Amino acid sequence: MKDWSAGQYLKFEDERTRPSAELLARVPVEAPREVVDIGCGPGNSTELLVARYPAARVTGFDISPAMLEAARKRLPGHDFFQASASEWQPGPQTDVLFANAVFQWLPDHPAVMARLFEALPSGAAIAVQMPDNIAEPSHVLMKQTAEDGPWASVLASVSQRRPLPEPGFYYDLLRPHAADIDIWHTAYNHVMDDAAAIVEWVKATGLKPFVDPLDDDLRAGFLEAYRARIERAYPARVDGKRLLRFPRLFIVARRA
Repeated sequence: MKDWSAGQYLKFEDERTRPSAELLARVPVEAPREVVDIGCGPGNSTELLVARYPAARVTGFDISPAMLEAARKRLPGHDFFQASASEWQPGPQTDVLFANAVFQWLPDHPAVMARLFEALPSGAAIAVQMPDNIAEPSHVLMKQTAEDGPWASVLASVSQRRPLPEPGFYYDLLRPHAADIDIWHTAYNHVMDDAAAIVEWVKATGLKPFVDPLDDDLRAGFLEAYRARIERAYPARVDGKRLLRFPRLFIVARRA
C-alpha cells in the first residue's frame, strides 16, 4: 500500500483517540521505566502515554514515514523511530507496551503479540486494542463494491484483513505467562454527518487497500459507488446524521 496519511487519519481525531484513552485507563502499571507505543501513528496515543507517565521514557515506532513525521512534530521531545512490530524486540526495562489499532494489520499478529509479551519483565503489561469490524456493513461493502465495477480486474487480488479470533483465543495465548488478563469488547456508535463522512473515515484505514491501486478516474468512480452503498446501509437518523457502529476488542495482560 501507499504510505498512510496522517491528515486523513486525524480528520476524526477525537473518535480515534477515545479507544486509546479507554485502553490506557485499564493498564495496571503505575510507575513504568519505559513505555513504548507500537504503531504510534501521528502520536495522538503517545500523547496520552506521556501525560499519564511523565517520569517514564516514552517512545513510539511505526512503519509509516508520514505518521512518524507527524508524531515528531506533535511531541518533539520524544523519540520516534521506524520499525515493524513483527521484527522489533522490547528492552529489559520496558514496562508498558501499548498497541492501539495496529496488530490487526499483521497476518501473524497472535505470534507477534505472544513473543512481545513473553519478552517483558515481571509486572510489565501489554495493552492492545484492535478493530473487530470486518463483518460490519462498512467493510462488507468494500469487498462488494470492489467486485462490481470497471475496477474489478484491478482489485481482483485485493484481500481484507481477516476477522479476529474470539476473545478466548487471546486468553489462552497469553495466560501461560500472565499474572492477570482483562479482555472486553466495546461497540462505539460514532455520529457521522452523512454517508460521505463515513467514507472519509474508512479512507484513512480499511479502504486503503482498495483505493491505493486505482488511478484517479477509477478511484473517483469506486468511491462514489461505495458511498451510494453506504448511503443505503446507514440510514439517516431523525437529525439527518448517521451512526457508524464500530466494534473494538481490548486486551490488557500483566506479565507474571
